[in-house]
Parts: sequence; structure tokens; C-alpha cells
Amino acid sequence: MTVKKSLDRPGWWMDLPDSAEGRHYLGVRDSIAAHIQSGDLAANACLPSERQLQTGTGAARGTVRAALFQLEAEGLIYRKERSGWYVSPAPIVYDPTRWEGFMSYVTAQNRAPRTELLSAREVSATPEQAAIFGLKAGAPLHELRRRRYVDHRAVLVETIFVDPRLAPGLLDHDLEGSLTQVLRNHYMIDVARNRIEMQPCALTLEEALALRVKSGLPGLLVTRISEDAQGRVVEYDQEYWRHDALKVSVDIRVG
Repeated sequence: MTVKKSLDRPGWWMDLPDSAEGRHYLGVRDSIAAHIQSGDLAANACLPSERQLQTGTGAARGTVRAALFQLEAEGLIYRKERSGWYVSPAPIVYDPTRWEGFMSYVTAQNRAPRTELLSAREVSATPEQAAIFGLKAGAPLHELRRRRYVDHRAVLVETIFVDPRLAPGLLDHDLEGSLTQVLRNHYMIDVARNRIEMQPCALTLEEALALRVKSGLPGLLVTRISEDAQGRVVEYDQEYWRHDALKVSVDIRVG
């Protein structure tokens, strides 16, 4: 994948408004956003340094940083540690009414998915988890923690719990691909029902570190309970998404 690093025309940021309004952080924000929305700045393009933006706008450094933080909160740009600010790529479109694994729906959108296994272990079910699976508190569960990427950028970190009675020996399999395929091919388990909840959240330190972002940034928590045709809970999944990486789209036919 070719990444456009910056505009072909150097010094574009010198066009940012040098006025009282332009030096306000919203004026700086609006000017940078206009370059992004016009296509002058492509996805993954690197923005000028804060010092260059400060010179171009005549604004104080704090004003420039406030504008960048505002753009980040809106999902228009993102920050790489020790590298700078970059234009956010288009989000992945997700339809919760369809059952497709991450690898499938990302690939279908001509993007490159990848899964990284962070840990795989057996844990004791908490009372909440036990109630979900219909187990006694303290019963064993498989726990998988994975980081998932789109086009080389980490977009979500997930913790998955699987009932070992349905998938014994699961931890011995390759879990950096599609878990759906592993369950189907090795355990003859197909998901017949998904219960999905979504809610905005602030990324805590643990999730932020896994996604290599600043803690406290907005995120989206997707919680999924998957059942087989017999109504048995196979999988309980908590996904923490970057807020700029996912777009929920549902097409419902009425009547």
C-alpha cells in the first residue's frame, strides 16, 4: 500500500488564515478540515509539524494543539507516537444485522485485515460471565485477547470468552485468523444468533496502550453474545474500537 505522506504542493499550511478568527483554534480546525474534505490531504497523509502550523497560522502553540485535538476527537486525524499527526483513513462499515467475521467483512471492503494474538489462557468465570454462559462462578473459560488491524493500523482490541465444554483444546489452535472458522471447522459449531450492544466509551489505559493511543480518547464498545442453534452460548466478546475506525450501517426494508 502506497501512503501519501503530504500534499504535493509544499507549504500549503501557509494558506491557513492569518487573522484573529483564524488564530482561534476553531479557525485553524476548519482550515485543516477543509483541506482533508477537499481531498488535498489524502488518507494517511502526514500533517505538518505543530511548529509549521504555528508559523503558518500565526496562532499560539496551544491554539494549534487545541485544533488538532478537536480534529482527533472528530475522527478526522490520528496521532502516531513520535511520528506526528496523520489523516484518518475511511472507517470500516459494519452491519450488525449480518453475521460475518472481521476478516471477511474487512476483506470485502478491499482493505487488509490482520489479527494478532496477545494472550490465550484458561480463566475462572466471574459471576457475570457465569450467568451469561449458564455456568457456576469459578468454572473454567477460554480467554483470548487479540488486537486487530486494518491496513497495518490497530483499530480494535478484543477479549473473547469461549465455553471449553463446546470447544475443548481451543487454545492449541491457530487463533490469529478467523475464530469463526476454527469453531466451524474443528468443532462443527455455527453461530445461529448474535446479541449485540454498542455504546460509546472512553478508552481506559489498558485498551489505549493496546491500540497505541492516548487514554481517555473516545471509543466504541461492542459487546457480542453468540449462540448456536441449540441456544448454547458459544462466545462472549468485548471489542474496544477506535472511534474513527468503524461506521455502523444498517439497511432495513420496511413493509
